Amino acid sequence: MVLTMEHQKAVPSRNANALPGAVLLHDQEFAKFSELIYRIAGISMAPSKKPLVSSRLAKRLKHHSLDSYGDYFRLITSAQGKDELQMVVDLLTTNETHFFREPKHFDFLRQRIIPARRSGMAFRVWSAACSSGEEPYSIAMVLDELLGNQPWEVLASDISTRILDKARSGLFPMERLPEIPKPYLNRHCLKGVGEYEGTLLIDKSLRERVRFMLHNLTEVPPKLGEFDVIFLRNVMIYFDQDTKQKVVSHLLPLLRPGGYFLVGHSESLNGVTDAVKPIAPAIYRKPD
Repeated sequence: MVLTMEHQKAVPSRNANALPGAVLLHDQEFAKFSELIYRIAGISMAPSKKPLVSSRLAKRLKHHSLDSYGDYFRLITSAQGKDELQMVVDLLTTNETHFFREPKHFDFLRQRIIPARRSGMAFRVWSAACSSGEEPYSIAMVLDELLGNQPWEVLASDISTRILDKARSGLFPMERLPEIPKPYLNRHCLKGVGEYEGTLLIDKSLRERVRFMLHNLTEVPPKLGEFDVIFLRNVMIYFDQDTKQKVVSHLLPLLRPGGYFLVGHSESLNGVTDAVKPIAPAIYRKPD
């Protein structure tokens, strides 16, 4: 039916405040969320991130039947809001990732790092900002290919409990399929059927080789032993200089002498630390 002009006048105008998703996030409210996430996770959110914060938290306002982001902020900072605060951290710290992202790093791991590994000792890798798991599973595929039944392990950590649960499941949308080299795809991935149609599942034997852990990079890590390689990629872009220095200073003591520290290709340790030396783009080595 085509509405006449008179009919159109009779249609109620949309009230921007009628839906929680349309509630306005005021600048002063955004500033409070920004300060909170910085204090908890060390992540700096520029004003350009205000639409992202608004969109990701809108459903939580609806869930709690709240009319403003200020009310929601008071909830998450109250004594009763601990679980909801973790939800906010989960929603605002999850970043995009891919299988075999920045493939030159995996070539370097395959061609340079693993062949020169210490003999007779477990080869250990830490994916220190693993997000939904694509990075640690990519690492595990390479280690399985080259080391097989020799001792090796992958530790993966993130600040988000929700995203860690997703990573542990090893279940990914089928759109991820082209990111995985065919030999690895055939060896380690299962195609979903029935209710899992449209997904791929990382095989259980590989999933069991990756250990996931909740960890806030701004905090001192627990005693985890030494690692041959630490991946800290595409997360420092969200940190200011002080936070970068703090995070790196927490991780480097756990990197063995001669070990490798990998950052994202858009990142650098210049001005952050001189305890490791650059040897290739976004690849650093700790002196023996």
